[in-house]
Amino acid sequence: MSERVRRATADRVYPTAAQRGLRAAGAVLAATLLLASRPPADRAPDDPVGRAMDGRQAAAHRVEQLRVKVLESLAHDPQAFTEGLEMAGDTLYESTGLSGASSVRAGPPGRPPTGRVALPAPLFGEGITVLGRTLWQLTWRNRTAVERDVTTLAELRRVPYPDDGWGMCFRQSAHRLVTSDGSARLTFRDPRTLAKTGEVTVTAGGRPVTGLNELECVGAAVYANVLPTDRIMRIDPATGAVTADIDASGLLRDDELVPGSTLNGIAAVPGTDQFLITGKFWPRMLRVTFVPAGRTNRTGG
Repeated sequence: MSERVRRATADRVYPTAAQRGLRAAGAVLAATLLLASRPPADRAPDDPVGRAMDGRQAAAHRVEQLRVKVLESLAHDPQAFTEGLEMAGDTLYESTGLSGASSVRAGPPGRPPTGRVALPAPLFGEGITVLGRTLWQLTWRNRTAVERDVTTLAELRRVPYPDDGWGMCFRQSAHRLVTSDGSARLTFRDPRTLAKTGEVTVTAGGRPVTGLNELECVGAAVYANVLPTDRIMRIDPATGAVTADIDASGLLRDDELVPGSTLNGIAAVPGTDQFLITGKFWPRMLRVTFVPAGRTNRTGG
């Protein structure tokens, strides 16, 4: 990996450290890992996926502990700095980052993309989501969002985007976009103009969960990668309460890991309870389900 990529990767993994006034980037990692692993004090039964809870109900529900069960391993471009992942029908869309190397791609999962369009420097590609005949692609700190034709990936227009772009997904039932910016906040937006329409702070056991990154909207729930951990949170967007903490650690062998190879990318497989997950510079993409953490085998039944 070139020195340019190493510098850009390090900056992207810890982009909000200075803003929060932390004394060292290590504090970000320690705090995030501690938060992700801390069990809530309350042990009331879980709600199912997507069930809305008010603040008092959320405090009375424990976070369900889940893990990844691998169903299939698929090929993935090891040069892809994955920032967004989403399936629409049989097509997988992927957005990649790094200035001068950003792109959006489309094609069958596990195969070379049938369509690919580069994002010109200095734009740094981020989260994506499909809305019918169009696709939105965020950029990191370029204050720009790009709307594309979902079939050709051709750029249709650029829209000012005043925030850092991280993750993005579309909640069809609520007809609104959900976006992240690396903090504990999810922001709701108009799907046509990207104007803010609301926001919620994501919490687990009453404590904010920072580092929210790539997003996937599934029914009434939002799934979020948490940078720089190997965990995925299932969130009730009505309250911000985390309803499940998913352990996705240990999915790559040591010889498959390179600097910057962080878990990032989650796409629901339409019509199933399965997901595709991958990461930055990962050589593989995995088709998975999420099962209770008490089950010991990570692959198979």
